[in-house]
Amino acid sequence: MIDLSGKVVLVTGTGGVIGAGIARQFTRAGATVIHHRGREDGDLRTEARRVVDEAARQGLHAVVNCAGVQPVEPLPGMTTEQWQSVVDANLTAPFAVTQAAADHLPPGGSVTHIASIEGTHPAPGHAHYSAAKAALIMHARAAALEYGARGIRVNTVSPGLIARPAIESQWPEGVERWSKAAPLQRLGTPEDIGNACVFLASDLASWITGHDLVVDGGVTARPTW
Repeated sequence: MIDLSGKVVLVTGTGGVIGAGIARQFTRAGATVIHHRGREDGDLRTEARRVVDEAARQGLHAVVNCAGVQPVEPLPGMTTEQWQSVVDANLTAPFAVTQAAADHLPPGGSVTHIASIEGTHPAPGHAHYSAAKAALIMHARAAALEYGARGIRVNTVSPGLIARPAIESQWPEGVERWSKAAPLQRLGTPEDIGNACVFLASDLASWITGHDLVVDGGVTARPTW
């Protein structure tokens, strides 16, 4: 197990399944976790500075931007307001948190965005979500470029389909399709994503920045022809 004892990590979105899993894995690694439990990140768009400043009072070493939204809206009837709310939650808020955190992170500090494989493989009804996650991946690369001189690393983790309570009964056909398509033949767990985040925040990843770490059981390796 990676040892992050003495490190303080701010994790947003710990009220959600993935965010909670990320927080658990950091705690298991010995880190002190500062929770921002809101699952929807829109408030962080305007409150990022306050949230980060409060966390920084304990000495901030890493940030994981996990909070976000994933509504389903067909593109032909999507309103500007629906589009903007998803972009604000999944892109603008992580931008604001990252900008605020960079004022506190020491050399060797890190920021990890939770993106999605939909940032490169869009799904029907998720045009706003996929576009926001694609932009989030590029934001991390741009931030890695501009904050690298300060010794701050910025990366993304792109999950595939993650297990959550009752998903098998709510979407049995989707779970079956995923399990057949994934070389590892299972859904991911929140802990799978948490482990990736712990790694990226650790010294083992000290020369990794601007990278998108795909954690999807190999499903995107499946040929589509």
